[in-house]
Amino acid sequence: MAQNSSNIPYDPLDTQPRVETPQLLTPDPVEFGPPRPGFFEAGSRSSVGSTLGVNARGSAYGSIAPLRSSQYGDNNSHELSPVGPASERYRDDPTLPVGAAPPTANLTEKDQLYAAPRTKTKRKALFGCLIAGGCLLLVLAIVLPVYFLVIKPKSSSTTSTNTGSDGHSGGHASATASGEHPENTPGFVTSGGDGSIVTKDDGTTFVYNNSFGGFWVFDPANPLNESAQAQSWTKPLSQEWAWGTDKVYGVNLGGWLNLEPFISPALYEPFYPNAVDEWTLCEQIMQRDGNLNAIEEHYKTFIVEEDFAMIAAAGLNWLRIPIAFWAIEKYPNEPFLERVSWNYFLKAIEWARKYGLRINLDLHALPGSQNGWNHSGKLGKINFLAGVMGVANAQRALDHVRIFAEFISQPEYKNVVPFFGIINEPRSNSDSGYPVEAMQAWYAEAYRIIRNAGGTGAGNGPFISIHDAFYGMSQWTGFLSGADRLAMDHHPYLVFAVPLPGGPPSDFEAMPCGRWAGDFSNANSAFGVTTAGEWSHAINDCGLYVNAVGRGTRYEGTFETTTVLGSCDTWNDHTTWDQSTKDSLRQMSLSTMDALQNWFFWTWRIGESSRGRVEAPFWSYKLAVLEGWAPTDPRESVGQCQRLGQPTHSFTGPYQSWQIGGAGAGTVPSLDSYPWPPTAIGGFPDAAPLPQYTATGAINTLPVHTYTYSSAGAAATADVGDGWNNAADTTPMAVPVADCTYPDQWDATAAAIPTCGVAGATTEAAPVAEPTPI
Repeated sequence: MAQNSSNIPYDPLDTQPRVETPQLLTPDPVEFGPPRPGFFEAGSRSSVGSTLGVNARGSAYGSIAPLRSSQYGDNNSHELSPVGPASERYRDDPTLPVGAAPPTANLTEKDQLYAAPRTKTKRKALFGCLIAGGCLLLVLAIVLPVYFLVIKPKSSSTTSTNTGSDGHSGGHASATASGEHPENTPGFVTSGGDGSIVTKDDGTTFVYNNSFGGFWVFDPANPLNESAQAQSWTKPLSQEWAWGTDKVYGVNLGGWLNLEPFISPALYEPFYPNAVDEWTLCEQIMQRDGNLNAIEEHYKTFIVEEDFAMIAAAGLNWLRIPIAFWAIEKYPNEPFLERVSWNYFLKAIEWARKYGLRINLDLHALPGSQNGWNHSGKLGKINFLAGVMGVANAQRALDHVRIFAEFISQPEYKNVVPFFGIINEPRSNSDSGYPVEAMQAWYAEAYRIIRNAGGTGAGNGPFISIHDAFYGMSQWTGFLSGADRLAMDHHPYLVFAVPLPGGPPSDFEAMPCGRWAGDFSNANSAFGVTTAGEWSHAINDCGLYVNAVGRGTRYEGTFETTTVLGSCDTWNDHTTWDQSTKDSLRQMSLSTMDALQNWFFWTWRIGESSRGRVEAPFWSYKLAVLEGWAPTDPRESVGQCQRLGQPTHSFTGPYQSWQIGGAGAGTVPSLDSYPWPPTAIGGFPDAAPLPQYTATGAINTLPVHTYTYSSAGAAATADVGDGWNNAADTTPMAVPVADCTYPDQWDATAAAIPTCGVAGATTEAAPVAEPTPI
């Protein structure tokens, strides 16, 4: 039965406000609450509002508030309004009472000296400014603490400013009493530790609480400063990650730049049942609004700078950020919002650098769909390496890999984004999939492309992460032996096991140890660096839209089975969970972390539904830490399996030198065994007659963020790269052959093969074009 938007409390995409006075920004600091540890108060489980200590909205689009809430009106409005009383403050679950206000924050800044990162030749002039500012630093070291500790707390005259749609770039230091920002002084490093004030570009502030010894750094005159640390035990970005010693405690920012219904249900609910993926959501929004502004509004609101600070405070040190190919380009018949998400990935880079977090760039959606699931862009058929357009779509995807690789291989970004997941969950090993040989050929070509962009050896371009394509990790042992920094990705989920487990949470406490610890340890030994790119706390498939829009659940016997294991009512509402349930889930969480060793939880945040609550609580790490079924310090997980009496399977290293970019890296005797394009793909044992694209297109480069600062009274611009690392990489992009009519690239599994565009019939390559911004 179709759901009419008038039947839900509020329409998350409605441009008309539903309340009289929207409650947005405040010039006063927003406190997340006391650090316990990392400002997540595990003991105050009765009040999320108290836990976060939310005295005000952190930003106009803050994730400490709903995407859209009738409580705050329409977030399309950028006007400021006073903050209401405590009873009106945002809570993750509006049914919970608001707790007492948090204690007054400690505003004492930690004095640190930070080394500047490597810079290109044309930035060398900045170092003179840094040296010249040395004397000024001494003065400021005396003046600023007096201001922050004495003057500012007593001031009530400061007003907030709002920069509209660009109100979420990196924060700066607080303004001085004269109204001038100290960050306008070249070489002045703004930073702070636990209890310090972060002021963002829009003038709003929040308190940075991090009891793990983490500190943030933002220097506008040197925006590439890489000295911040997420925690005391996590190396700053300026130091090389030690694989085999350093642990990846990561989280996905799923559903942010690549939308999924169960992560942002309020976006989809007004269009039920017609919007089932990002393709159909864009169609529905365009039909209603005539534009896709609502998608960008989601980018602005779902994840903001405060999230990055909170992630570091939760003891996490890595981010896996899913992004789709339309961050680069799209074809006319594709309804997606083109290129806009990249602007927000640039913000992610800035915020990650500021808070000392590393990024695993995850290419989550590829042309034609690599798995037919909703998070690939379009639910339905697989047209990547399968069907008539399978080769052409794979060619196009390789260009996207190349463009991303060229960007993140630049010296300005390679330490922030040192890991590249080149494809998410390719469903090769399925009846509607594609041969493993085709998958291997695509991986091999992607490897060539990325190493051409960044070079070979540690520090030259990213680790290249390949998914096991559902063949199992052991099936890839020996693949491209000798390859430079090739990593394995596997996504272990209890919830998708067959048959679905149906017991109470206590049954799952030690299960991850037996199921996964040995496999991951073996993969690290036999293949090389192996990470769990996704896992969750889900012990069943309950949750709004978890199995897709309009589908039921296996747990209730309404999807793929008629066997009923129980009701999802309790599992969809975490406020009904008793302490024993949370304790068992916490034990399972620790077991999973210990078994996987290097991991990324899926996902950081689940958005509220139209009912104003999170209806897939198993999948939100933020909520799990707040409510106590995830540890506030992931280091507690070390040794968990042994404590539960399970066999110990831990990879303790070291890796072979070539696996981590050392001696021998890049000597790959088997690379030529995987020619491109493949000879066979899904549905076609002979791929030779299938259409291809021709390498005649202009080279696209991804734009960079521009940083300006004041130098000797004049505006200066910092060098942050040009989007393309290897100037010698000049091969044109693959584009459709002129005047050739191709089948629909998303629906070509049974299409007629065109007589044009096939291999050997393509036009000659056009003259090589210089890289140009898109």
